[in-house]
Amino acid sequence: MHLAISLNIAAATGEAVLDFSRISKFVRQAEAAGVDMVAISDTADGPSSSPFEATTLLAALATVTDKIGLVAAASTVAHQPYNLARRFASLDIISHGRAGWHATMAQGSREAANFSRPEGFSDTDFRRRAEEYIGIVQGLWQGWDADALLFDKTGGRFHDPEKMHLLDHKGEFFSVRGPLNVARSPQDTPVLVLSDLSEADLDIAARTADVILLESGSVDSAKVRFDDLKRRAMAAGRDPDAVKVLTSISFAPDDGPAATADRLETQLRAKSCDGFNIQLSAQHSALGDFVDHILPALRQRGLVQEGYRGTTLRSHLRLDGGGDQ
Repeated sequence: MHLAISLNIAAATGEAVLDFSRISKFVRQAEAAGVDMVAISDTADGPSSSPFEATTLLAALATVTDKIGLVAAASTVAHQPYNLARRFASLDIISHGRAGWHATMAQGSREAANFSRPEGFSDTDFRRRAEEYIGIVQGLWQGWDADALLFDKTGGRFHDPEKMHLLDHKGEFFSVRGPLNVARSPQDTPVLVLSDLSEADLDIAARTADVILLESGSVDSAKVRFDDLKRRAMAAGRDPDAVKVLTSISFAPDDGPAATADRLETQLRAKSCDGFNIQLSAQHSALGDFVDHILPALRQRGLVQEGYRGTTLRSHLRLDGGGDQ
């Protein structure tokens, strides 16, 4: 069972703005518990009490953690694809292969107005643009073969031209030549996480995503969605297990650990997901309840492994790619 924590870094009502010390303590606690990855929220859609931009925070968290995967939300509206690809490739190098990009497929109602598009995009344009954007980013990440960069000062050879691949993308919304001017990602490509999918987004996600976050529902409905996504991945020529489907859940205050563990076990035994995305605020007590009470109950049932399989986020999620598997 794979476990992610989606961390909302906006301060709760009545709280002071969170500082880095508090957030890093939370993430280190999640790492000690063996959680596969923590996904940091972000938005440029109006006022927020979040103290940090997510990719900057991820870079800082990479220096105080060693194993846990680190995923940052970044909008396809707020960044040019070349800059975003470059940033996440750099974050993957800084974190030694633990970085992921969370791209939401939902358009923020006011976000585009901050980026020279006060009228926003139609839903159809936004979807076509997002798919083109994701293809550019993933294409740029694959611009260098693993042994392309030589750094041969004596021979005067920076790279092997045969192992460099220009993207030369000219599409409906973007024109990008490539290649990236940073080294290849330790994971080959950082992990791509997609969420907020409409029916029309499902094929895009099945073709491109490494991890899909779905909202919770009944076991039966989750099973239908899970099987449907796996079929779509196969139809796109992918191994169905190359796409991990995690069900997003929140814990109600009155839920006891045993009842919560029962609920998760039922969904997992029904093969309605590959794991869970636990939605938490950055409150120490919220994670403590999960780590101290629910996680041990899941381990007693043999549903959660101890420790990490490897050193990269792809290895945690058992995904193909660079680094250890």
